[in-house]
Amino acid sequence: MDMVQTIALSTGLAWASGLRLYLVVFLAGVFSYFGYLQLPPSLVMLQNPLVIGVSGLMAFAELVADKIPAFDSLWDSFQTFIRIPGGALLAAFAMGDVDPAWTLAAGLIGGSITAGTHFAKAGSRLAINASPEPFSNWLASFGEEGMVLAGLWTMLASPAVFLGLLAVFIVVAGFMLFKLWGFVGRLVRRV
Repeated sequence: MDMVQTIALSTGLAWASGLRLYLVVFLAGVFSYFGYLQLPPSLVMLQNPLVIGVSGLMAFAELVADKIPAFDSLWDSFQTFIRIPGGALLAAFAMGDVDPAWTLAAGLIGGSITAGTHFAKAGSRLAINASPEPFSNWLASFGEEGMVLAGLWTMLASPAVFLGLLAVFIVVAGFMLFKLWGFVGRLVRRV
């Protein structure tokens, strides 16, 4: 695996974990198990049937939980303490056998990418929950799952394109977070 592929794997797993950690672990494990994804030795445990089974079960639970208005925001608040460290660990371990300083740097950057993605997701879902109808919630949820699938496919098919799209996503997510922070402030002042 060359450096661009390694960086794409590290940042891709971190980015997607901010949206759907369990789905990412499940897909990475299944893809690796069937030979579609070459994981570094430090992530080979993802292809263990136990890890695939547990992450698949949790991905299904998240699929259901994320479709229920208001409960999805409660789920996201709880997942803050799981997704961010999980994304940081996946990013660090994706670097493989390198200097520990690179592993730590990848974990810090990966955790930041995961946090940004997670908070953009959670904030936008909070704003969507302010509308009374449930269809926008379902649409957003299916959209997030589609983003994870498309992002992981792009990461595998063209790592350089993925990294370019990730840079655009980070800029857009930063703008969204800025705007959502204002929305949350107004919402808190109303309450």
